[in-house]
Amino acid sequence: MDLSLFTSFTASLTAQEAQIAQLQQQISSGVAVQTPDQNPAAYETGVLGNDQISQLNGDNTTQAAVQVQLGNVSDAYSSMSTLFDNVQTIVEQALNGTTSAANMNALAQQVKSASQQLLGIGNKTAPNGTYLFGGSRGSLAPFQANANGDIVYFGDGGGSRASIAPGQTASTLANGDVLVSSLAGDGISNVTANSANTGSGQILQQGVVNASAANAFQQGGAAITVTFGGGNTYTATQNGSAIASGTLSTSSGTTLQLAGVDYQITGSPANGDRFTIAPARPQSAFTLLQNIYNALASTSGTPAQVAQTNQALNQSLAGLAQYQQAVLTAQAQNGVTLQAITTAAASNTGQATKTQINVDNATAVNMPAAISSLTQTMTALQAAMKTFGTVQSLSLFKYL
Repeated sequence: MDLSLFTSFTASLTAQEAQIAQLQQQISSGVAVQTPDQNPAAYETGVLGNDQISQLNGDNTTQAAVQVQLGNVSDAYSSMSTLFDNVQTIVEQALNGTTSAANMNALAQQVKSASQQLLGIGNKTAPNGTYLFGGSRGSLAPFQANANGDIVYFGDGGGSRASIAPGQTASTLANGDVLVSSLAGDGISNVTANSANTGSGQILQQGVVNASAANAFQQGGAAITVTFGGGNTYTATQNGSAIASGTLSTSSGTTLQLAGVDYQITGSPANGDRFTIAPARPQSAFTLLQNIYNALASTSGTPAQVAQTNQALNQSLAGLAQYQQAVLTAQAQNGVTLQAITTAAASNTGQATKTQINVDNATAVNMPAAISSLTQTMTALQAAMKTFGTVQSLSLFKYL
């Protein structure tokens, strides 16, 4: 019996079944090019494009996590800003000259409460449990009391960056520098009144007139002492040498220039009163609030004591302005990062869409054509099987 007809039919049947299986797989997956041999160029386009889409989607996932983290940081900055503004209002109220001793004590308690609130903000955690302002030490509460009861920073300035778009990274961490990096007083000098002063005088900074001299003084270590003598005279000394002297004006405040800064002498200093103008040194926001609390809580009614309190409060008000600016600057920088992430996310989404179109154009199934081809192939297969069955039943076929 000649089996060539049967062999030929079987081969044709196998080929049609393979084609049907391939078409069905393409239709179900939506991918026409699934192996390199089918279309090497299209396959490479698909692989590279899918890798790029995967990277873009991964960056968007990272962006979402960073946005949550930095969004919480932004909220914390807003809380800090509001708190410092409230403390400024308290200090200004205490300086208006009409606040009683009882009210000053009440204001002191408000500042104490603000300090506790600031500690809570500084130790705020993100939804993932890490401390927002710990730097790279996110598992440790960044602000804690030391053995003396002072609040100190246990975090660090470490940073971390994550990919948010091809060739673009963003910072994922904040640190506590915003609450520990400002300087006492006006940032150049800090003026303190001697506790034994008996007059009502104060010395207040008016502004920098020689930046080079002011910076040199701030970076140096030699303080200036201003002493008042009889006949309304004053002498400023540094390192044991007189650097300025004069007589107080009886009609208005006296201005003197020391180390590149204008100072105004107000009130009526008594003979023997002394003030120290020291280079400004770092002062944490917690120390600043503690100093304000101490000044408010220790106020009494004598003119000399009121003057000493006001001297301390005016220096604290200048220090407070630095922290208000530091928080605004940090919040602005954080906002820039958040905006960059938002922009990158939109760019990534657009790029992923374009890449997907390119991948689809190269490898996707033409559904109408594939379905038509599948229908035709299945019809042809069914017809061939029916024909083969008819031929097989003929008696002549048995003798072939």
